[in-house]
Amino acid sequence: MISLSLSDKVALGTALLGGMAGVVGSFAVLRGRALVGDMLAHAALPGVCLAFLITGNRNLLGLSLGALASGLTAIVAVAIILRWTRTKEDAAIGIVLSTFFGAGVVLLSVVQKPSTGGNKAGLHSYLFGEPGGMLTSDVLLLAGVALVVLAMVVLFYKEFLVVCFDTDFAQSQGWPTIWLDLAMMAALAVVTIVGLPIVGVILMAAMIILPAATARFWTNRLSMMLVVSCGFGAAAGLLGTQLGRGFPAGAAIVLTAAALFVVSLLFAPQRGLIARLLVEYRLRRRIADEHLLRTLFELSESSLPDVPVIPLRDVREYRHWNSLERVLERARDEELIDSGEGQVQLTPLGLHRAAKLTKAHRLWELYLMEHANIAPDHVDRDADDVEHLLPESLLVELEQELAEEGRLPAIAAEVPESPHELSPEN
Repeated sequence: MISLSLSDKVALGTALLGGMAGVVGSFAVLRGRALVGDMLAHAALPGVCLAFLITGNRNLLGLSLGALASGLTAIVAVAIILRWTRTKEDAAIGIVLSTFFGAGVVLLSVVQKPSTGGNKAGLHSYLFGEPGGMLTSDVLLLAGVALVVLAMVVLFYKEFLVVCFDTDFAQSQGWPTIWLDLAMMAALAVVTIVGLPIVGVILMAAMIILPAATARFWTNRLSMMLVVSCGFGAAAGLLGTQLGRGFPAGAAIVLTAAALFVVSLLFAPQRGLIARLLVEYRLRRRIADEHLLRTLFELSESSLPDVPVIPLRDVREYRHWNSLERVLERARDEELIDSGEGQVQLTPLGLHRAAKLTKAHRLWELYLMEHANIAPDHVDRDADDVEHLLPESLLVELEQELAEEGRLPAIAAEVPESPHELSPEN
């Protein structure tokens, strides 16, 4: 460790901090306590200044203990405000955060006077962070805290998991949910405090929130979220210190974490914005395709089993279409329809698929009228809302349920009659 260069120490220290922040931040984000990290970071500043005034040196352990004491005092202050006043939690956090930070700025101006030597000690780095002065003892402290956090998560993983997602169930099992919650908040407080010299009071909250929020785009499992969040936090620390040379290191680390968040926001496979837009586009296209087939079936229904040729004018008048030409083109490509000059006709394959879709739609209408008391003149749109979104397996269950109760229409093997009068939408 002693043989490591300063750049190696900085890289290792920022990576350790990022990894720890990712792990404890995951619990804070899932518990809706992300702002607690922000409050702790700001509330720690007066503790740092007071610790320096008492000890007279910039030892990280001494300053961290002062910051921790100040942070815990802030938590107690928030608890008192919530317990004895009608102030909401977000307002209480805001009051305590701004009050402690204001006191910290005043004390910092006192400490930085030449008579106290605080300016030479570099306490101003606690505002925006400065990992460039990292010592071997600082890295060892970060590594020790990381091991403690890791051990705590491994030992209490199951308890933390249940408390995060179902506190009532944890209480019913007799678990000490208050102490488990305090343990998570204590880990958050410790990581926040030791991270102050690296990314600063103002930006530490971002290190707590960003890796966890980024990991949430990639997984729904807590175990995987902890690993991914730890990885994103460590990567932000390493890349931020390497790519941000010449700029404030704390800001560079946070901007790197923000960049990872934006990339995940756009490109995550399931929760990313592009993936969701693609899913929505495909759903809208499928709904339009299914509406075309059902429209053609209902316009052909009176002539079945003969399949009539339908004027396109009737199709346009039957339903609102955003782009009927593109829907017709897709149906033609799938050999579901034959179309000519101003006319369209279902093919045998199209008739089979249209009958299946219409049958499903009318079964949903029957179900909604029976179980949800939907009026017949409104049930068409309500059935539309559910039939395209719910899985086909649910329709099979619906048919089985209606059959067991003896209420499945006798012609269910075919297409049941519509429970309402068929008419164009507009």
